[in-house]
Amino acid sequence: MTAAAAAIERLVRDIPDFPKPGILFKDISPLLADHDGFRAVVDGLAAAGRGPDGTVVVDKVVGMEARGFILAAPVALALGVGFVPVRKAGKLPAATHQVSYDLEYGTASLELHRDALAPGDRVLVVDDVLATGGTARATLALVGRCGAEAVGMAVLIELAFLAGREALDGLPLTALAVS
Repeated sequence: MTAAAAAIERLVRDIPDFPKPGILFKDISPLLADHDGFRAVVDGLAAAGRGPDGTVVVDKVVGMEARGFILAAPVALALGVGFVPVRKAGKLPAATHQVSYDLEYGTASLELHRDALAPGDRVLVVDDVLATGGTARATLALVGRCGAEAVGMAVLIELAFLAGREALDGLPLTALAVS
């Protein structure tokens, strides 16, 4: 077991019936509060933005609101590239692209500044949990609308029973833990 997987197992807690009955929420707060655990997962996620020889193969790291921000920003720093936020509708001040999508417990819309990514940018998408894949698919659509290319996705936890990986259409996925 990797250091990241061990930290996730030890520090991520399950909160039943949050935010709605029937949902098992993965609370990453204890992981974020633990320096060694946080470092291990940032290093594990950043590895998805490196080639086999260790060189950085991405130009930007994209993180989804809200917990994806917390992880993607330090991953971008570790890789020496920029961080780009994908936000809920109405949160970005300049011209945006917008995509609506289904969640496991409702619907939502995401936005990305139109000028946040340049055509041809290679992007690593980072989030905390891959569930049904709706948020990931919407984010990938936003990246594409900017003319950039998602070259991989990295998450703390993949909820395999929800088959979110299928929404990625073959995009390489790095999951530090699978549940």
